This record gives sequence, C-alpha cells and structure tokens, in this order.
Amino acid sequence: MEEYAREPCPWRIVDDCGGAFTMGVIGGGVFQAIKGFRNAPSGYRRRMTGSMLAVRQRAPVIGGQFAVWGGLFSTIDCSLVYLRQKEDPWNSILSGAATGGILSARAGLGAMAGSALLGGVLLAMIEGVGIMLTRFTAEQFKPVGPGEISDPTVVGPPPPLGGLGGEQNSYQ
Repeated sequence: MEEYAREPCPWRIVDDCGGAFTMGVIGGGVFQAIKGFRNAPSGYRRRMTGSMLAVRQRAPVIGGQFAVWGGLFSTIDCSLVYLRQKEDPWNSILSGAATGGILSARAGLGAMAGSALLGGVLLAMIEGVGIMLTRFTAEQFKPVGPGEISDPTVVGPPPPLGGLGGEQNSYQ
C-alpha cells in the first residue's frame, strides 16, 4: 500500500495555504448562501439574490482568513521540522498552539493564551484520532505467515466433521 507523500517544506506552505483558501471559500460560500437566503426580504427572487450577494461578498474573505491560518500553521510546522530534525505529532500540536496564539495577539495576552491552548488541544485531538485510526487500520493489513490464522477471533482449527472418518458423534 502506497503512503501519501507530502510536499517538501517550502512548497508545503504554498500547498497548504491554497488548500485552506479553497476549503474556506467552499465552506464559507455554503454558509453565506444559507445565511443570505434566510436574511433576505421575502420572495424567492429576492432571497436568491440576497444569497448570491452574500456569497460574492463574504466567501473570499472567509477563504482569505482560512489561507492565513493554513499558511501560518504550515510555516511554523516546517520551522519545527527543521529545528527538531524530525516529523512527529508534536510538531502539529505545537504549530496549532503557536498559530492560535499569534492570530489572536491583537486581543491581548489573555486571549493569546486561551487561543494557544485551544489550538493545541484541537490539534492534539486531531493527531490522536489520526494515530488511533492508523493503528486500527494497520491490523487489517498485517501480513499473515503460513499456518497462521488471519482472524483473531478464531481460536484454533475447525473441529472435524463427525461420521466421516469412523468417528462417532457424541450425540448418538
């Protein structure tokens, strides 16, 4: 099974920034379409116009905010990979915490600490779920040697069929 290979670090930043922008525009577009439809004056035509207007005005802004988050996160992640000389979940957790803190720096030290804690906890949960899924799915691809049983619920070989080899059934 071929593993997904990530881009090398300088290009990873651009790739993650573009992916975050795309995700923000699509998600923001859906959200703004619903919001614009609900907040427009009555009438189907006015609601559709309000929906499209909200998407056109706000979706690129939301996409830009996602792109800033993705670019900053990826930049910090690449810097940690370079400094620590290894790629592990701690890089992502620390990057999430640092990104949350940096992006809320204008709101003060308390908001920075809260956002950093929230970013670190969220990324720790995401990494934990990823590790758990990797371990869970790795069991099904574990190679089975000759004579081994592939199903861990089966304890041994199946019992012999009664009456075929001169054996007597116990229920007779």
